[in-house]
Amino acid sequence: MSQPVLRVLLRVYRRLPTLGRRWVVRLVAPSFTVGAMCLIERSDGDVLLVRHLYRRKWGLPGGLLARGETPQEAVLREVWEEVMLQVELVGEPALVVDPEPQRVDIVFRARPAADADLEALGPGSVEIVETRWFPVTQLPELQHEVAAALVALARAGSSRSVTNVGAPSPGDGDR
Repeated sequence: MSQPVLRVLLRVYRRLPTLGRRWVVRLVAPSFTVGAMCLIERSDGDVLLVRHLYRRKWGLPGGLLARGETPQEAVLREVWEEVMLQVELVGEPALVVDPEPQRVDIVFRARPAADADLEALGPGSVEIVETRWFPVTQLPELQHEVAAALVALARAGSSRSVTNVGAPSPGDGDR
C-alpha cells in the first residue's frame, strides 16, 4: 500500500467513533482467544493436575475467559468449577502466546486456601475425569499448553514473562 493511501486511511480511521475503530481493528487484526490456567502448589511442593475427558495428557485447571470477566475472576471460577477448590493467587501471572491456535494463556500460580479441604478434592465438572497431586520431579505427560505455561512461570520468577510457543512439534496430537 502506498504512503499517501495509508495516510488517507489513517485520517479516516481517526475520525471514526470509538466503536467504529474497534470494529475496524477486529476486522483486520488476527483474533485470539484468551484463557487462564492455574498451577496450584500444595505446601509440600506437589502440584495439582487434571485429566480432561477430551484430552489424553494431563493439564492444569483453567479455561477461557467469559465476556467481561477479568483473568483473575476466570481462573478462580474455573478452578472451582473443575476441582471444587478455593485457592489464593500468588504473585504476578505469566503470559503464553501460542500463534498457531491463536491463543493467549494467562498463567497463575496459586496455593489452596487456608480452609480448603484437600481430602475432598476431585472432579467437579463432567469435563474432568481425574485429579491428582504430583511431585514436580515426577510429572506425567503434559498437554502442550501446560508445558509452555510451566516454562513461562519458571522464567517469570518475580517479574512478568511472555513466552511465544510457536508451532507444535510433529506428532503433538493433544492440542
